[in-house]
Amino acid sequence: MLRSMYSGISGMRGFQTKLDVIGNNIANVNTVGFKKGRVMFQDILSQNVQGAGAPTDGGKGGTNPTQIGLGSSIASIDTVFSAGSPMTTNLPTDLSIEGDAFFMVTPDDGATIYYTRAGNFTRDSQGFLVNPQGLKLLNSDAAPIQINQADGIVSYSIGKDGVITTVDEAGTLASDNTVGVMTFNNPGGLKKVGNSLYENTVNAGARDEDPMTPVTPGTAKVSVIAGQLEMSNVDLSEEFTEMIVAQRGFQANSRIITTSDSVLEELVNLKR
Repeated sequence: MLRSMYSGISGMRGFQTKLDVIGNNIANVNTVGFKKGRVMFQDILSQNVQGAGAPTDGGKGGTNPTQIGLGSSIASIDTVFSAGSPMTTNLPTDLSIEGDAFFMVTPDDGATIYYTRAGNFTRDSQGFLVNPQGLKLLNSDAAPIQINQADGIVSYSIGKDGVITTVDEAGTLASDNTVGVMTFNNPGGLKKVGNSLYENTVNAGARDEDPMTPVTPGTAKVSVIAGQLEMSNVDLSEEFTEMIVAQRGFQANSRIITTSDSVLEELVNLKR
């Protein structure tokens, strides 16, 4: 009796977490570079009522174990790194990545590095390419990218290989900078730190972690597209379906508690 109540509580707790994740996904349906989450469940250790029995020499067959499950728990909350839909903006500082890689940004000229799929960069007053929080975009040498008008640069463009080509007042072309990106063996191991940023962890498996070596776009099936942004990979129809499943699951588990309570009430009333 009490087992069923605790199982129902564990189920309600799990589906509440699932609704929390779905709510966050839907809230970020228009967030640039956002990657949706998903909740995976697992059963809790079962109580053994009777162990398994082996066949006997007298011809009697074996018996299976008898177990009662004790509910469910959260196995993992994964980040799904499937590609989001592209949105064309035609702004030269808007960048998106084709392939499994991340832009590198820093608040302190490379001493600390964060990773992101959000490519909505702008140029600040010193010509540095920065994200909305002011973090500087890094090149393939892990140094901040600067395109400074004080150097006489008239225009610039960013190719699919990440190379930044500049044109000065004399019409001279220069290609001194390349947008750097980082790849990971396990992107799901990255830690979200807010503002569409990720932090490296011991289970992410960054490429050549000591020292960390950026990937040059155009290699390893990674390309940088200028004038385009990668939008959220949240599918509203999928999220609404999962919301219904989570809602019904929560209701069903609450009904288990109500039913168990009714049976306990009947047992208490037997003495009357």
